[in-house]
Amino acid sequence: MALSRRAFLRSSVLAAAPAPPAPQQDDWQGVARVVAVGDVHGDKDAFVAVLKMAGVVDDQERWAAGATHLVQIGDIVARGTQTRQVFDYLMRLESEAAAAGGKVHAVIGNHDAGAIYGDLRSILPEEYLGFRTPDSEARLAKALDAELAGLRKENQLPATPAELDDFKRRWLERHPPGFVEHREAFAPNGPYGSWIRAHNSVIRINDTLFLHAGISPKHAATPKRALNTAIRRELADPDRLIPGLTSSIEGPLWYRGLAELEEAPLRPHLAAVLRFHSVRRIVIGHCVTRSAILPRFDSRVVNIDIGLSRFFGRPPACLILEPTSARVLHRGSSIPLPGPGQLINYLKAVESADVTPSPVTALIEKLRG
Repeated sequence: MALSRRAFLRSSVLAAAPAPPAPQQDDWQGVARVVAVGDVHGDKDAFVAVLKMAGVVDDQERWAAGATHLVQIGDIVARGTQTRQVFDYLMRLESEAAAAGGKVHAVIGNHDAGAIYGDLRSILPEEYLGFRTPDSEARLAKALDAELAGLRKENQLPATPAELDDFKRRWLERHPPGFVEHREAFAPNGPYGSWIRAHNSVIRINDTLFLHAGISPKHAATPKRALNTAIRRELADPDRLIPGLTSSIEGPLWYRGLAELEEAPLRPHLAAVLRFHSVRRIVIGHCVTRSAILPRFDSRVVNIDIGLSRFFGRPPACLILEPTSARVLHRGSSIPLPGPGQLINYLKAVESADVTPSPVTALIEKLRG
């Protein structure tokens, strides 16, 4: 989906500009237990399975973790069919956690932001169907008329009746029933769009920084408050997005260096970021491992995007941080984060907890060379 859709996306869905974003708390200290879960990608069932495994919710899917802080590292949307259910569930958990003295942090991911500003490349047709209403077809017809009116105004309308019919057919294939309602729900003032905008992109809890993708060298000395404010401002007014922080490959929603680039050249950069934010580690998602929660840089960076949704098919896994321990839960087995030189041993423990054959085996062999 193009960043600037025509007629109805500009004039009806994105019409009313929200109020300027208010500063949000982005730092919490003295938290006794943090549970961090990777990218959900529209799979409520997989998400709930992780939460139950970690004791965050009970068998009735209600908050059961007291003062625990739950961090969902972003990318609730895309690649799955239960996006709407996940949003509704997280909204409910926020209230339940707060009543128990806990906290839910839904960090903004690139796909969450994209759902607001119209980058819908990974949205499945079935996800739109979850937003379908009895008048969806009539609303789509109205949207198509608005699209054609925009083309006519720009002198780009198909020249022949056959070409026009073909354009309408292809347009309706790309915009299934529920599409209009989906776009309204994720508009800056929509129920899900406004909820996303109320959250942060970068937070600190105790001695750990959490964000969806990573801190690039360009933003190594940018305060998290500045990053959060800029992204909320851009999501409130999509005209600010190009150029902008939200869609930048060097921004905290997209930067992949800490997860994918060679470690040695990045060590000075990482040390500077840790020092600037006064933390000992950074927890990220965004770059799916398809194997295990993956510590890098001697566990100073931890990628928790294991690919837990059925789209990727990996098992329930999460990171648990407590005052005296940092550990991974993988299929219910508790595995400490590795110290320097202990990555292979950590992965072997994950392999032992995994199904057979495990994709972790190939990762171990690759690291051994």
